[in-house]
Amino acid sequence: MENSGGNQGNITAGLAGRYASALFGLAQESGQTDAVAASLSKVKSGLGESADLATLVGSPLVSRADATKAIAAVAAQLKLDSLTSKFLGVLAQNRRLGALASIIAAFDRIVAADRGEVTAEVTSAHPLSAQQLDALRAGLKSRTGQDVTVQAKVDPAILGGLVVQLGSQLIDGSIRTRLNSFASAMKG
Repeated sequence: MENSGGNQGNITAGLAGRYASALFGLAQESGQTDAVAASLSKVKSGLGESADLATLVGSPLVSRADATKAIAAVAAQLKLDSLTSKFLGVLAQNRRLGALASIIAAFDRIVAADRGEVTAEVTSAHPLSAQQLDALRAGLKSRTGQDVTVQAKVDPAILGGLVVQLGSQLIDGSIRTRLNSFASAMKG
């Protein structure tokens, strides 16, 4: 497998990374990377929207046989490509469905690295508008010199500002952190 992403070694560390790397290698060899990425996106959405699917994936009480049958039905219902369907069956057989969300995240990072993209996880107190996201992408692109995919999350606990995780770099411009720093400085 080609390592054009530069830091793919860091991405593939751990169980989820190894499974994601194996799936990426198979997808790349068969020219199905986009199809697998689209299928995994459907699965990711399904995990967020279906309590039954989340229970199936997270429950250690479901037998291998039942998990395999159920995941095959889910794959058919979501109209997943054959490689992703087989991969999910392997996860069910190996009792690794609990790692599915982490595997999908690692696969997304591998694909982004292969495409020369950088992913930034951005947390804000309120949802960002399309204009704000575009301005943020442009600012991050000028900082990194690469296209940046933004995964936006909302966490009202940060009060305001942004927290940006860009690879191993954390840029914390949240009001909560500023207030905590100010409080620490006042204690002296």
